[in-house]
Amino acid sequence: MPRILQADVEEVKTRTNIADIVGERVALKSAGVGSLKGLCPFHDEKSPSFHVRPQVGYYHCFGCGASGDVYSFLREMDHVSFTEAVERLAGRIGYPLHYEDGGAAPETSGRSRLYAANTAAGEYFRSQLLSPEAESARRFLGERGFDAGAAAHFGVGYAPRGWENMTRALTAQGFTREELSAAGLVSAGQRGVYDRFRGRVVWPIRDVTGQTIGFGARKLYDDDQGPKYLNTPETPIYKKAQVLYGLDLAKRDIARGDPRRVVVVEGYTDVMACHLAGVTTAIATCGTAFGAEHIKVLRRVMGDDSAAGEVVFTFDGDEAGQKAALRAFSEDSRFTAQTFVAVAPDGLDPCDLRLQRGDAAVRGLMDAKVPMFEFAIDRKLASYDLATVEGQVGALRAAAPIVAEIRDELLRPGYERVLARRLGMDPTTVHQQVQREMRGGREQQHPRSEPSPAPDADAVPSVRLRDLPRTAEVALERDALMGVLQYGHRIDEALLTRALTEPFRHPALEAVRESVASVADRTRVGWATAAADAVREPYRSLAGELLMMPFPARDEAGALTSATDMCRRLILRGIEREKHELLGAVQRVPADSDGGRALRMRLRDVDAERMRFVES
Repeated sequence: MPRILQADVEEVKTRTNIADIVGERVALKSAGVGSLKGLCPFHDEKSPSFHVRPQVGYYHCFGCGASGDVYSFLREMDHVSFTEAVERLAGRIGYPLHYEDGGAAPETSGRSRLYAANTAAGEYFRSQLLSPEAESARRFLGERGFDAGAAAHFGVGYAPRGWENMTRALTAQGFTREELSAAGLVSAGQRGVYDRFRGRVVWPIRDVTGQTIGFGARKLYDDDQGPKYLNTPETPIYKKAQVLYGLDLAKRDIARGDPRRVVVVEGYTDVMACHLAGVTTAIATCGTAFGAEHIKVLRRVMGDDSAAGEVVFTFDGDEAGQKAALRAFSEDSRFTAQTFVAVAPDGLDPCDLRLQRGDAAVRGLMDAKVPMFEFAIDRKLASYDLATVEGQVGALRAAAPIVAEIRDELLRPGYERVLARRLGMDPTTVHQQVQREMRGGREQQHPRSEPSPAPDADAVPSVRLRDLPRTAEVALERDALMGVLQYGHRIDEALLTRALTEPFRHPALEAVRESVASVADRTRVGWATAAADAVREPYRSLAGELLMMPFPARDEAGALTSATDMCRRLILRGIEREKHELLGAVQRVPADSDGGRALRMRLRDVDAERMRFVES
């Protein structure tokens, strides 16, 4: 396969703002001069430790150690090859790639073909919504308050009733049946493959970046023996436990909200109704219950690192809806944001609520929300006769574990009082039962009999910033390397080169200095990331942290001044060390010898050099 010219690889990376690419998956906010931060997409965390520095085109997580450039980010997130990552970014900015030996661009393969097949299928379904056969689909949408503009906004389409209509259309565009099968667009039968979606209204399911990865389809005809809703099966690019319908449309308003609010509804039409009514942060799961993986995706988009955010679950008022709410409650502890439940009057879902009472009623649903804990307590109490002592005691035993799960120590006493009022019991009795539940929960989470795992004797742990000694010498070397890696391209080259010739005293920082000093051209874009990646283990992660750590300065000018000053201090430290060594040598060598005279001359030169740096 022809390789992309390295010059093109570098040019595409230079023209791409890594913050734009990462920002499609992670809510980023300022973290100091030239640095952004958010929740790490590579591991689950409560507070943000994932930093992006656009000027150097690099990211680093101070929690799990993940780091790299925009290509490695795409490769890790989307599981694509290096070539596919370059081609995707080149296509994004409209840059024509060239290949070694004048070779033509290789045919796109693998995951990229699955994305392309889903995109083509989406276009096909949208075009079919205008066909005479799609009258039933247009009527279905119209009866739910969705006109042609709404259908176009959400990309809604129609799958014709024939067995191979879509298959023939896409194979004519060059897609193979094997590719269509891998994308989940066709099913296999005894006589070959056939369209998976037939005679249905179809919604495209997109990932957070807006790429179509699958479809959800609702049946329209009585003779359709399939399920009411049919989704794309699991594929290399479609994982239903990680997909949230509408997130591509909602993410911008989620990130801009004050407070940041996500509204979780139950279906495609509910998402459409909410957005059209002005609740533009609504999303839904795709054929599966709301779970832990969905929460990870949402928290990254929300930047859920404080209690200021809100997650509002809307559920039907029937028994199934209440059970869904309680399942969501079981995952509540994974959020930092406050969680609420909103149930519409008469148990209407948002789509029916909009139809019957208008857009204002859908927006008003947010004002009727109640805290998730309060909702869960009330659901538990509903099963008991609180007019009897036995019912009160049973309800207390059922509801106390819910209150015990409240992490906020300021909120928990308030809910103890709420529960006591609901039960008509002494608050002290409720408090004691909650405390028993808390102690029991801790014992289950940390059983005394469970031994700690033995450490791996052969593992060599990476050295991190937190491992460095807190001394003035180490602080100078650490901060100087931060300044050089982040602003070295703007520091006077002669001064920087001189500073980097001075050996460092801490071995980990010395390993980073050696890599930085070996770079021939520190004006080249990406030199700092290359230097960090070239640091030998176990110090490479430390180099990534130094490159990404927010620099202690108010602005770019202050950062450059500070970085330059620390280079001078390194040089002065080296001069002082050499002067100290010369003074010792002068005392050991006869003054009238050739060696003594040479030492005194060198000492005079060192003093002069020192004065130049002190006075400059």
